[in-house]
Amino acid sequence: MKKFQDIEAAALHSLLETQKIYLIDVRNDDEVTRGVIPGAIYITLSSIPSVDLSPLENQTVVFYCHAGVRSAQAAGFVAEKVEANIYNLRGGVLAWANAGFGLTELK
Repeated sequence: MKKFQDIEAAALHSLLETQKIYLIDVRNDDEVTRGVIPGAIYITLSSIPSVDLSPLENQTVVFYCHAGVRSAQAAGFVAEKVEANIYNLRGGVLAWANAGFGLTELK
């Protein structure tokens, strides 16, 4: 059973303007160098199982990758471990860029 929801780029953009969320980029190093969604935290997909997930409890969390496949895996994994509002950015960073939203350098 799927314990997370997909979110469209426009809805994510609105959410970022109205509330604090954990925005997690699960792409590879070479992909992240091309830019991230402003405010994103970078955690590779392979690192997710070893990360302390307790700060995500009862929070809103959005995962994204290049096209939405790897981030769906991350969202599904984390949804099994913590109680949170978990989303996967449908279409990934490609959908974000295609919707006209910008990227920034990882800080």
